[in-house]
Amino acid sequence: MRVKYDTKKEDVLKLAEPCKCEKCEHPCNFGSGAFIDGEIEKLAEFLGISKKEVKENYLEKIEKFNTTLWRPKIERKDDLPFGKCTFFDKENGCTIHEVKPTECRIAMGCKDYGEDIIIWFMMNHYFNPKDPESIRQYKLYVESGGKILEGAELEKFLKKLPKDYGDLKQDKDWEKILGLKDTKRG
Repeated sequence: MRVKYDTKKEDVLKLAEPCKCEKCEHPCNFGSGAFIDGEIEKLAEFLGISKKEVKENYLEKIEKFNTTLWRPKIERKDDLPFGKCTFFDKENGCTIHEVKPTECRIAMGCKDYGEDIIIWFMMNHYFNPKDPESIRQYKLYVESGGKILEGAELEKFLKKLPKDYGDLKQDKDWEKILGLKDTKRG
């Protein structure tokens, strides 16, 4: 099956069989996936604490394409923009495996379609085709060499971008948007 922009979530989940190989667990040492659609509540129930406590103690915001989602905190060292997921244990793997974020569930580093699935997630949960700023940021992503899924061709969305909408808005904190700045420090 070929992953496209409009591939249904159920079909993507069928492609993402649970895997604990080195290629699939390696990314957990450098980041974490985003939660969607009621998954934070499931995590709170799993941990036996409130949603508010989960957000305060275990999660951080991440923004892409002008959309903000929550993900497990990253344990950064030496001011690096990446680090180990707070729920990843090098000996036992994911400690919240039963309720881990969809983005983590579909990450398949050992499959030839793994990159396409992650781009599918990005396009279906971060990208907003009704938001001019999201379209502008997607345009920059494409122009800088980002991979495009079938059905997500830039021209399809540029029609929706107002003509007076500039290529670079200076009022954005690009280091924060790109995840280069820790939200607590910056």
